[in-house]
Order: sequence, then structure tokens, then C-alpha cells
Amino acid sequence: MVRVVLADDEPVIRAGVRMILSADPAIEVVDEASDGRSLVESVRRHRPDVALADIRMPDLDGLAAITEIHRVAPGTAVLIMTTFGKDAYIARALGEGAAGFLLKTGDPREFLLAVRAAAEGAAYLSPRVASRVIGEIAGGRLARAAAARTRVEALTRREREVLGLVGAGLSNAEIARRLHLAEGSVKTYVSTILTRLDVRNRVQAAIIAHEAGLADPDPSPPPR
Repeated sequence: MVRVVLADDEPVIRAGVRMILSADPAIEVVDEASDGRSLVESVRRHRPDVALADIRMPDLDGLAAITEIHRVAPGTAVLIMTTFGKDAYIARALGEGAAGFLLKTGDPREFLLAVRAAAEGAAYLSPRVASRVIGEIAGGRLARAAAARTRVEALTRREREVLGLVGAGLSNAEIARRLHLAEGSVKTYVSTILTRLDVRNRVQAAIIAHEAGLADPDPSPPPR
């Protein structure tokens, strides 16, 4: 039996969610709360498997309640539900350690799936929320990687080799030994690379190397 504490300041919402959860005989709502403080106290008292909380409640919102719940009942997973899915709220909920984020306007079956998943130690995001989170993460990374690859296309093959080793954290002397070049030649390459990439220092160049996939994160020691 999955034991749930349900919190929302709207009695009608609580009644609706309770009815949805009652469709699964393996889920039991052991208590309800109308504000954040009452939710934390209920969780402390009942030690449920899952706390299902509205994001906006009086006397302690659902986001702030996550930290308190983790303090008083570390074994309780917290699911956040809301009628809106602002990115800032999603990011904060996940950052605070929420096990999932649900939209009240979503498919009622999502509540059952989310509660089961959270009780088993997994995470659950409403599909509409998940697509936005994945899009934000993947889109940002892919965009940076694409931009970095475009920038390094202006470099020669040798300059890309040098840039990759700069990204791996090697010094000019180490790069010279690795590529069998004079150290002065490496300095010249690095200077040219900084100019062509329009960056100020090696750190910025190294970031571009990583984003473009040129840097070896664990290079073998250069020959001596």
C-alpha cells in the first residue's frame, strides 16, 4: 500500500485528487492539509511514502515545504502539482529535490503514475513539463555545441589539435612534447587560436574546445 498525504488550499481540488487516487486500491490517502505548515506536520506524523502538494499554499508554499519534508521525513518523496508550469517553478522544484512535477490540467492518470513512480524511488514529470525540461537542457547544450563547432571550423587541423590539448588542460610545454613541436611554435599557435576564436584567454578557448568535442577529458601523459 502506497501511503499519501495530500495538500492543497482548495478543498475541491483535494477532493478531486483524492477521488483520482482512490481508483487505485494500492494507494491510500492517509491525511490532507490545506497549507504548507500543516503538510509538514502531517508528513512528520504519518511518515507517508509520498507527499502530493500544491505549489502555492498559505503559510509555506509547496516548494519551501520540500526542504522541510526532507528534514523531518527523509523517506517521503514529494510531488509538486500546479495549474501552471512556469519554467522557474519547475527548475526550483527539481532543484529542491522534488520527485516530480504535475500539471493539474493534465491527464488524471498522470497522478496515479506519478505516485507509483515516486513511491518506488523514481522520478515523474508530466509529459508537457518533461518536454519543456528536456528541450531546455538539450536545446541549450546542442546550441552551444553547434556554435562551438562552427567557430573551430575556421582553424587549421593543427590548430584544432592544439586547441583540444588546451581544453584538456595541458601547458604549452606539454603540448609541444605531445605534438613534437617547439614550445615557441605552440605559443604562436595558441595566440592565433585566441585571435581566430575571438576569445581573451586559454580558459575561454578551453570551454569552446569542450563544447566542440575536441578536448580529451583524460589525456595520457605527454612523452618526455
